[in-house]
Amino acid sequence: MHLATPKITESSANLNEKSTEIYTDLIFLVPLATKIAEALPFADALQARLGRQQDKLSSSVPFVTDLPNKTGSRVALVAIDPKASTFDLLTLGRKLAQASGSRATQIAVACYGLDRASAERACEATLAALLAYRFAMPSYRSKSEKITPLREIHFYGHKSPDGFRRTVATAKGNNLARYLSALPPNKLTPALYRRQVEKIAKGYGWKSAFLDQKKLRAKGAGAFLAVAQGSPEPDAGILRLRYAPKKIAGKKSARLLTLVGKGICFDTGGTNLKTAKGMYGMHEDMEGSAVALGTLLALSELKVDFAVECWLALAQNHIGPQAYKQNDVVTAANGTTIEIVHTDAEGRMVLADTLVLASAQKPQLIIDYATLTGACVQALSSRYSGVLTNRANWIEKLIAAGQASGERVWPFPLATDYGQELKSDIADTKQCTLGGEADHILAGLFLQKFIAHDPAWVHVDLSAGNHKGGLAHIPTDITGFGIRFTLNLLFEQKMLG
Repeated sequence: MHLATPKITESSANLNEKSTEIYTDLIFLVPLATKIAEALPFADALQARLGRQQDKLSSSVPFVTDLPNKTGSRVALVAIDPKASTFDLLTLGRKLAQASGSRATQIAVACYGLDRASAERACEATLAALLAYRFAMPSYRSKSEKITPLREIHFYGHKSPDGFRRTVATAKGNNLARYLSALPPNKLTPALYRRQVEKIAKGYGWKSAFLDQKKLRAKGAGAFLAVAQGSPEPDAGILRLRYAPKKIAGKKSARLLTLVGKGICFDTGGTNLKTAKGMYGMHEDMEGSAVALGTLLALSELKVDFAVECWLALAQNHIGPQAYKQNDVVTAANGTTIEIVHTDAEGRMVLADTLVLASAQKPQLIIDYATLTGACVQALSSRYSGVLTNRANWIEKLIAAGQASGERVWPFPLATDYGQELKSDIADTKQCTLGGEADHILAGLFLQKFIAHDPAWVHVDLSAGNHKGGLAHIPTDITGFGIRFTLNLLFEQKMLG
């Protein structure tokens, strides 16, 4: 896994005809117009070719052709609609990245005639797409197609205020999340996962601590341990990571962000066994933890001035003689007793104890990520993810963050009357219901029971964690959804204060 990113250069000057010969692949971004601007290299030739196919340049489908220069450079040309949503621009960026192919070691992206705001948005979306498209995902094929590393991306006609620092940091986090989520389950057991993360932690200077099953028993984390007890390997546990800027290292931070992720490395469904179709792909059930980790990595790259803790609940939901079962009653770390209703609702069980331990540190904000419920997919499909929060006045901000980041979300209520469904005759709460109606809401209400000290809390149900054919700028089915969204929550919506 190589998270290195290409060198990025920027110039406010236009790319001229002579300079196009440096590149085998180029991307031209122009305004919506009925005719190609004369400032564009080889404008007459491009207009003649375009005129044979359509009246004007599309803002959704790149026009791909070869330039009449000595190199025969391939160019993907597209019009930028200033009213386009971020999601649509990112989707367009993916098409441009795919049109540029996977062979060139350097690519030029040139803007002509765009206003500054349109150029910034279009270039950012194109860069995000290129960094995702040219990242090598895990492959175990004996003869797999190799992706040539992209070493340089040159921007002409626009300079970003910060050199696209945030886009690059976000891409590193997303690429990490997608890579880990794609690893086969025999290549990413909880033990192997932990080793990979601890290696990354060492490189970034994060503090790390692992709560193994013995330590979790001492803390009374019976919800987590109920899921872990079915595994033949005692490698499950909760991995705690901490980033802190130098000025507050070793001190209690006034601003603490806590990220929590569901890390079920494989989910059989337990004794309520999934079907073959339902079980296939369940190595991705740890994607929530990968997104939490990728978010921590992005924030570390940006050297944020607040402390960040990341809690990864690493386990597998196995079948076997010791596996937990329906009607069991277990006790979580905060003393809440839980009646087991369905063993395939294991994600909320491992998150329950993880939230107890994480919230005990009194963070200002907790965000948890989980591929948690099929109900959320049924409600939204895999194009949006669901969000729930204990701060009702944040609803509009959550929607705005999704729209602005291009990782779209839709909020669901945490209305207390839904909680009637979780009443148990024998324990403090049921884990879920057998009917499954509004299970994504019930899961949120269940998780809320395990958060102490009333921090602000956002629960992200990753229904968009896997979307066939990719989503927005991401070219793979596994999307790593959530990092762009979270950074918008923090920096634009200012949810950490």
